[in-house]
Amino acid sequence: MDNSPSKKVWLKFKRNKFAFGGLVFILLLMVIGILGYLIMPDDSPNANVQILQLNKKKPGSTFTFLIVSNNPKVEKLNFFERMLNGQTPTFKSIPITSYKIKDQSVFVQEYIGNDEKAKETKYELKDLCPSCVLPSKIGTPQLLFEKNNIYKQTYILGTDIYGRDLLSRLILGIRVSLSVGLMAVLISLFIGVSLGAIAGYFGGRVDAAISWFMNVVWSLPSLLLVIAISFALGKGFWQIFIAVGLSTWVDVARLVRGQVMALKEVEFVEAARALGFSTGRTIIKHILPNIAGPILVVASSNFASAILLETGLSFLGFGAQPPMPSWGSMIKEHYGYIIMDAAYLAVLPGLAIMFTVYAFNVLAIGLRDAFDVKGQNVTV
Repeated sequence: MDNSPSKKVWLKFKRNKFAFGGLVFILLLMVIGILGYLIMPDDSPNANVQILQLNKKKPGSTFTFLIVSNNPKVEKLNFFERMLNGQTPTFKSIPITSYKIKDQSVFVQEYIGNDEKAKETKYELKDLCPSCVLPSKIGTPQLLFEKNNIYKQTYILGTDIYGRDLLSRLILGIRVSLSVGLMAVLISLFIGVSLGAIAGYFGGRVDAAISWFMNVVWSLPSLLLVIAISFALGKGFWQIFIAVGLSTWVDVARLVRGQVMALKEVEFVEAARALGFSTGRTIIKHILPNIAGPILVVASSNFASAILLETGLSFLGFGAQPPMPSWGSMIKEHYGYIIMDAAYLAVLPGLAIMFTVYAFNVLAIGLRDAFDVKGQNVTV
């Protein structure tokens, strides 16, 4: 039987149903975020196909579309390129309410609104479907036209104010939130672990100087600090990584400092010094592995904080810039519709934020209990 510490931690963690459920939810979000464009109804870059006639349509709405032109010059991307960047549409289509083929012409009634009817528009059949004018079998032109130029699309979660598919933009928003959270946590871990370990190990004036700096940063409101850093770096997706990371490292540094101060006098550290190991090796190889549990707990908690900061920045206009979808910017665009007949436009991204942050919080609590660090300086 495997009685390793990691096995015991895992078994203890699995017994916490909420924490394990949070981990499963986060892994599911990661899979959806990685697949991204491959599973989105609108796989265009940034899910930005706008059909203004279909703005604010209710979830589950289905519409019929007519392909009016094709663009063979658009390059077809391979599997990985399409998964990462999306595929530029190879055709242009319009929503319609009805159509009929008469002789060699197609008469189409375009959809312009629930209570409005557009005049019929005439298209030449050979322009819309060149292959439809060649067959000899009776009825074939109609079947070929329906196969090549007519399709239906269901908007599972409805459309936004610009007629874009809301589900596609929510899925793409997963990438923004998780990538910002991950990069911000990595930056905060690098800075926090480095400064905390140096302060805790050396003590004295070094500790006093680093602790003073940590207290100064700690006293600043996180959102204001992130906004100030964003002003300095400029608006943009990559700048958010740095801004959020630079504002969340203090928690890690304070934790690591306290843990290192408690461990630097124990026997195995004294033995490492006696054997002549360098300070860097003593900290990295002997002290930090023994405080990995508490660091992992605070990193999970910081992940949730980073997502909240990113959505707050996007809501204020400092985060991911349009047309890149972000849950925060989606709320900003639609919060006015909460008191109208389209509350789902703001409620759905709000629920996405709430469930994701909750999942990371219960994961952090489960890790805290599994590593048994309740009595230590870990804030969740």
